[in-house]
Amino acid sequence: MKRIKDMVAEANAVVAHAPAAQLLDLHGTEGVTFVDLRDPRELEREGMIPGAFHCPRGMLEFWIDPESPYAKPQFQSGGRFVFYCASGWRSALAARTAQEMGLAGVSHVSDGFSGWKAAGGAVAEKPRKG
Repeated sequence: MKRIKDMVAEANAVVAHAPAAQLLDLHGTEGVTFVDLRDPRELEREGMIPGAFHCPRGMLEFWIDPESPYAKPQFQSGGRFVFYCASGWRSALAARTAQEMGLAGVSHVSDGFSGWKAAGGAVAEKPRKG
């Protein structure tokens, strides 16, 4: 059986990543989209990076593929994408998948949202649907 730790290590070997403290300055930069992969309940409980695009991990491939009926324009922008989850495992796997699908400019926060908060990164409530 292949272990999750091995899968994350393999993803990190081919995807750009850095701890949150090194990525704080990217927040708010034009052309950079932070992508929150966490479950909606995590966002409601803990908040999220202000302005981040929420893409539940289970929808990632469907939202990236421009030929999918579920494709999202955020992934067609041609900018840089910084994926994050709670601790950096889901985001490593998601970033690798996105990169394999041909999405350019992909990286991830290696210590996740917990690292973001520990580094003093801004946190906002999950936006309410109106």
